[in-house]
Amino acid sequence: MLGVMTNAPGDRPVTDDLATLADLTAHDASAYLTTVTEVASGSSPDTAIPVLTLALSQILVAGARLGAIEDVVPEERYETDPGADDDPDPLRTGLANVFNGIDDYADIVDPLTSVELTGGAISNDLADVALALTHGLKHFAAGRTAEALWWWQFSYLSSWGDRASSALRVLQSVLSHLRLDADEDDVSEAEFDALHP
Repeated sequence: MLGVMTNAPGDRPVTDDLATLADLTAHDASAYLTTVTEVASGSSPDTAIPVLTLALSQILVAGARLGAIEDVVPEERYETDPGADDDPDPLRTGLANVFNGIDDYADIVDPLTSVELTGGAISNDLADVALALTHGLKHFAAGRTAEALWWWQFSYLSSWGDRASSALRVLQSVLSHLRLDADEDDVSEAEFDALHP
């Protein structure tokens, strides 16, 4: 039988398994926020793409765990107000500066129901994911574990999972182009040097 952990008054008791999931998700969310904030500062532009590719991959694992469990339903019908959302614009602007020239991309609205194309931006996606994760972290920090899990799960399925997946696909494409699109003369010289030491 699963143990039960109590949390904030009025919040539904949370099993040990869900408490562990909440702890893991909070850790992963915090790690994502730290990474994205560091990249947005512009301090390490040379590593921004591979570092963000890793951060998005890791937070999508957290989302997949949330998507794999039954719906988390908090006891209260309405979400407790965790306070004002953080302003995502400074983060979004910093990321847009890092991705200047490669920020915008083409996206499909819904691959199952429509072939309609729309525009996306890596900076918007990364900031939107950060905002959703921060919202859940506020519930978690206040001891509202079930509400934090509910929010992370709901927002993963409704918004940030899609945005993180789109951004990851674009960053992986950028990384592939950077690593594989080499100048033919450079390749020929490298091959010649390798064959004639």
